[in-house]
Amino acid sequence: MTSGDGEGPDVSGTVGGSTVGGSTAELAELLADWVPRQRWFAAKGQKLGAVRIDSRIVVSPSLAGAEDATDDQAAESRPRRPVEQVLISVEAESGVQRYQIFVGWAAELPERLAASVIGTAGGQTAYGALHDADFSALLIRLIAKDRASMAGELQFRAEPGAEIGTAGPPMVFGAEQSNTSIIYGHSAILKVFRRLEPGPNPDAEVHRALRAQGSTSVAPALGTIEGLVDGLPTTLALLTGYFGNSADGWAMATASVRDLMAEGDLRADEVGGDFAAEAIRLGRAVASVHADLAAAFGTEDAGPAGVDELLAEMRATAEATAAHVPSLAAQLDGIRAAFSGPAGGSAMPVQRIHGDLHLGQTLRTLTGWAVIDFEGEPSKKLAYRRSMHSPLRDIAGMLRSFDYAAHHSGGAMDPQHAYRATEWATRNRNAFCEGYAAVSGSDPREHGPLLTAFELDKAVYEVAYEHGHRPSWEPIPLQAVSRLITHGGTT
Repeated sequence: MTSGDGEGPDVSGTVGGSTVGGSTAELAELLADWVPRQRWFAAKGQKLGAVRIDSRIVVSPSLAGAEDATDDQAAESRPRRPVEQVLISVEAESGVQRYQIFVGWAAELPERLAASVIGTAGGQTAYGALHDADFSALLIRLIAKDRASMAGELQFRAEPGAEIGTAGPPMVFGAEQSNTSIIYGHSAILKVFRRLEPGPNPDAEVHRALRAQGSTSVAPALGTIEGLVDGLPTTLALLTGYFGNSADGWAMATASVRDLMAEGDLRADEVGGDFAAEAIRLGRAVASVHADLAAAFGTEDAGPAGVDELLAEMRATAEATAAHVPSLAAQLDGIRAAFSGPAGGSAMPVQRIHGDLHLGQTLRTLTGWAVIDFEGEPSKKLAYRRSMHSPLRDIAGMLRSFDYAAHHSGGAMDPQHAYRATEWATRNRNAFCEGYAAVSGSDPREHGPLLTAFELDKAVYEVAYEHGHRPSWEPIPLQAVSRLITHGGTT
């Protein structure tokens, strides 16, 4: 990837008449090398063109100086190094992508920040400033105090009535892929969105709406960072409450599977680590979130025409995917038939949903299950992620996740282990549906053909993903494809 040619207006970051860091051309060259190597970069494996810097906005020291002079603790922890928010555009095969980077500059960088170095320009070292505890501590203080940058380019806003504790030490959460999150003690977590599209991010929009509904199955929205992208107010970061002392659903489910496999011939319901009771509780929590989303955003009925259109899209996607995934090509006739089955007068209520629901998007807290990360599938366009969909899409994602957890070791299983893994998946998939039905009044399994179509659509995507990234895992979703086109259903 190459840097831009430097044409257009000078977008160098400045404060007090002095330039912050290297020139725009130098910074673009550094980022052209650094950005593709980051975990959150979405165009890996694609042919890349130029990277162009769209804007550079100084966040510190200008905003650090805007803090209350009487706040001694804030004064002591103000960033010692200038930081700017940089928006870049990257040319990729799939289209132009825009990213947000907080770039710090230092003549001498502390050893603790060595791993975040971007490169050297203008006699200074550029680095990823979100890993700088002084700067990340500044961000939550600015949100708590409703600050704005010079000329109002960036808006730091607290939600009405939110109680934001700013004393917790900041720590970058290491497990995320598409964004960067900073945990503040045990009270709050700031998700900084890396890839941007102009407009409100669904994660902030949904958290705010669910907070207004009094939902107990999501973290409370505490604040946002917003700015203009292509002239539109855009969510740059979201601050929510943090569930300390919690365990994510994927870790709990896979631990249950390991317990089962270690117990000889015991059935899933006879093992101490049986997950079914938790699967029921999780189903209830998801149904509660869906109900709150429906109350907040309303519902519609896509009707038979909407069902037909949806199935046609699924069928076209499968055909396009099979063209470069041989294992799917061998199943294509059955896939086409499955996507033709649910049509013919079916109704399909639609509403706002999670959009990317799986066990890794859930947390078991001290008081129950919580659902997190309402951004939707990052690869989808913003308009798609903010539109209404059938709740069955979320449910299908969870059912696929249970199947993955059961077979998560990858590779081939001996017949006994394969049978027991399937037993575990069936038990917990049905338990989840039972829990969902207990709250919603509608059992997802009653929508068998349509639910199967959603699950098959997800499994087709998974086969393509594993084919390109983890070939040894490809048999897991491929086995599901075979089952769904032959038997369908969750049992």
